[in-house]
Parts: sequence; C-alpha cells; structure tokens
Amino acid sequence: MKIFAHFFLLLVLFGCKSEPVEEAKNKILPLGASRVEGDAPEFYSYRYSLWSELIDNEWSIDFIGNEVDPFYYGDDDFDPDHEGHGGWTSGQILTSLPNWLNTIDTPDVVLISSPGGNDALDGLSYSDAMDNIEDILEILQTHNPEVTIIIELMAPAHSSLMTGDLLSFYEQMEVDIVAMANDYTTGSSQVITVDMGDGFSDSFLADPIHYNQQGAEFIGHKYYTVLEQVLSR
Repeated sequence: MKIFAHFFLLLVLFGCKSEPVEEAKNKILPLGASRVEGDAPEFYSYRYSLWSELIDNEWSIDFIGNEVDPFYYGDDDFDPDHEGHGGWTSGQILTSLPNWLNTIDTPDVVLISSPGGNDALDGLSYSDAMDNIEDILEILQTHNPEVTIIIELMAPAHSSLMTGDLLSFYEQMEVDIVAMANDYTTGSSQVITVDMGDGFSDSFLADPIHYNQQGAEFIGHKYYTVLEQVLSR
C-alpha cells in the first residue's frame, strides 16, 4: 500500500505540468517622492487608480520598484510596487537611481512624478534641479535605450502656497520640462510630458501638497490617457 501511495504521488508531481505564468508585457516604474509613495488614508498615491484603470481595460502590466505600499485598497490583486520616497529631492533620487535599477526588472515605461517638487519646497537651486532631472533621463535611457518616459508638468500645491519663489519655480519648470522632453526624445525612446496642472484644483488636495482620493483618481486618469497610446498589447 505504501509503495502504491508513493507511486501515485510521483505521478501527481511529475505527470502533471503546470501552466507557465505569462510575463507582463509592460513593466512600469512609478518614480518620485511622496505623491508616488502615498500615505493612505491620510493622502493618496495615484498608483491604485491608474492600476485599476489599466487592468479594467485589459492591459498586461507589472508595476515595479523596491518599495511596497502597505495600505489595503480593497483589492487583493493590486500591484503595490513602486519607487516613491517621501520628501526626497531630485538630487537624492538621482544618487540612488542606479542602485534601484540594478535590483528590479528593466522598466519599459517610467512615470516621473512632480520632478523637482521637493527642491522647490526646500528652497533649493532651480538650475541644480534641472541638471538632476536631465541626469535622471540620461540614466534611464542608458539603462534601457528603448524606454518610454512620461514626465509630469506637475500639479500645483494649494493655491495659498503658489506665490513668490515657489510660483516662479513652478512656472519656469513647466516651460523647461517641455523643452527637455523634446531634447531627450530619440528614435527609440520617447520622453512625453503630461500636464497634471490642467484642470487641477485645490479640491483635489488632502493637505497643501498631497492628493486626496479624488485628486489621485484625477492624476491616475491623466497618466492612463498617455499610457494607452504607448503600451504594448
């Protein structure tokens, strides 16, 4: 009887071949600071809203990154991986980016959120921030010469903050990021801007800087309208 049982177990283990898991066709790296990371339910990242819209429309995707969102959004299938680091400046992201890329799958698409936003809030040099963002683009394109990069013209902070140097930083960056995207687009790698400020309002903020759930959905949908034009089926 024992011999028969062992023989039956071997048939089960070796006679039945499991179906291979299909690899996602689009590996997407959400990159940035607290607007990527989120801290739900205090404030929200756009990632869950974007993921839901992509899955609902049957795109084959995999969010990648070394960070894992611990918040439960009510969906066991949500892909929580990202590379959002609250409070980080463009220089800090630039310094760590090569190590991050070496520990994750190669991204097909990178979503760069609020570039230079914390530099502006911290009163750091505008020119240094722009140099850092250029270097980030160069690193991403060197790592994958066919990467698609979607970079935000960032949504503003609360209107009560958008004055003086912060407003000047924001307005100049809107112009310069568009020019930078054109300069860094190649025959194999698109750099695409998405204007998160167009249609954005104070009602989308949970605090002076971060998105509430409605704001996260607004930002997620903005990304989706670009991604549906560039993703692979």
